Amino acid sequence: MPYLIDSHCHLHDPEFFSPAQQSEFLKASTDSGVLQIICIGTSHTDSLVAKTFAEAHENVFWTYGIHPEESEKHLARGEIGSFRDRPEATAEEEAPKPRNDGSEGRRVSEGTIDQKRASSLVAVGEIGLDYHYPDFNKQAQWSLLEEMLSLAVELDLPCSFHVRDALPDFFSIVENFPRLKPSVLHSFTDSKANLETALNRGFFIGVNGISTFANLDCYKSLDPSFLDRAVLETDAPFLTPAPKRGIINQPAYVNHIANWLSKKMGVQSDLVAEKTTNNVKSIFNLPNPRSGA
Repeated sequence: MPYLIDSHCHLHDPEFFSPAQQSEFLKASTDSGVLQIICIGTSHTDSLVAKTFAEAHENVFWTYGIHPEESEKHLARGEIGSFRDRPEATAEEEAPKPRNDGSEGRRVSEGTIDQKRASSLVAVGEIGLDYHYPDFNKQAQWSLLEEMLSLAVELDLPCSFHVRDALPDFFSIVENFPRLKPSVLHSFTDSKANLETALNRGFFIGVNGISTFANLDCYKSLDPSFLDRAVLETDAPFLTPAPKRGIINQPAYVNHIANWLSKKMGVQSDLVAEKTTNNVKSIFNLPNPRSGA
């Protein structure tokens, strides 16, 4: 029986999940056949929290990333730079803080980089461009994205990309990094034309709960070959899929996204699980799930 993977969630984040919820939702994930999850970092501190959480639990992995909405803060503090010139910090040394509190802006250390193969670090992300809200700083976002892409190439890791209302600029910037490994466009909700462009450029597509309740043009008609480039994600605690709307999202709800995609494409749910799981394992170089999670 194929299993599922939540390729993008924030279960590690204490701003949204209590320790009791984290334990409950990890068990629910395993019980529902979602046997591996990837916790996505959105700032330096948040990424270290994801690291600590992943290393404390079987079948949980983490990413290092700085969200584009953090970029102006980094530029103002003069900390868009090498990302490699401070002693290693741990999650314990940098206690979790709410996002956007002005305390971020720490740099990736050589120690963190050295731990790549010894730890459960699987990608650089969540990084990208976001032009959705007014008064965004385009130059700051570009600078941060270029630094993060350089880090991904140096570490030989894929990326988890957050791109909203900015795909033309995003594609132009990524073209300058030909050594970048195949990566994921997380939470893809753009046009059908841009979906085709993304697929033609070799990206994988993150499908999450939005698809189950929003009438998105990009998913109105899908060729079965789409499964070769799709990955499933919850973005928990956000974007709870139908029929669970109105409550906090969790990794176990990947099942609802898989069921929606199965019905949408007219294929067996086992095929959706097999294809998407193999894609995630290939992109992020995940091992087989360990028992006793």
